Amino acid sequence: MKVDTFSLDGKKNGQIELPNIFQTDVKKDVIHKAYINLETHGFQKHSTHATAGQDVVADSNDPPTGRGIARIARMKGGGGGRQGQAGEVASTRGGRQAHPPKAQKVIYKKINKKENKLALCSAISATKSRELILQRGHKIDKINSFPFIISDEIESITQTSKLIKILEDLNLIQDVKRLENRKRRSGKVVLRGRTKKTGKSVLFVLDNSKNVKKACHSIPGVDSCSVKDLSVLELAPGSDLIRLTVYSKKAIDEISKIKSRHLELMVTLN
Repeated sequence: MKVDTFSLDGKKNGQIELPNIFQTDVKKDVIHKAYINLETHGFQKHSTHATAGQDVVADSNDPPTGRGIARIARMKGGGGGRQGQAGEVASTRGGRQAHPPKAQKVIYKKINKKENKLALCSAISATKSRELILQRGHKIDKINSFPFIISDEIESITQTSKLIKILEDLNLIQDVKRLENRKRRSGKVVLRGRTKKTGKSVLFVLDNSKNVKKACHSIPGVDSCSVKDLSVLELAPGSDLIRLTVYSKKAIDEISKIKSRHLELMVTLN
């Protein structure tokens, strides 16, 4: 299967043969599972303080019965303050939690290597589907060739102003501007300084993304990623298919080197 390639000014620049990985069936369930598992690898463990709610002097009566009061632990003291009030144990004011979060809890979910590779190949293959890109909400008017492949010159761009000019020439700026219309969030998030959520726009997949990563840092929603670091987390944020992705020619060459069992079976059957 051949697709058009474009120069940085938006003009057609020949065609390129797509590798077999773009023939992989799109498996939404596998991509969703891989995303959920990989997302947990960035979670931070947390727990309560070891003596939280128990840094007080409180005991229940010994023996606990025969005084006409509940058996719950009560504050000690010589008068005043919280003397006589229930405390320290769960279900009392200022007491410990009954079942607090534990740092020992296993939150790092594992996934089979072959399953993870299949999810990655499936997500890469989904980037050639115009319908899935539109379904996610991207604006792609006047763009008819997918996957969207551009010249390797993009990898030498280091200035934000030049990258914005390229986005305009490639008709990708319309999707970046789509994020400007997001409404201010309301509720408790306002108290926490999270009144705005930045969406996801164009993803540049390159052989080496070091330069472009600096250039797109201040453009909302625009990201870049090297092929060696590519995963479902970048291609399908929130496990929703599929992000508007732009490849360089070198990136396509690197993607063709990805090995997977299902790709070997496809070649054998063909």
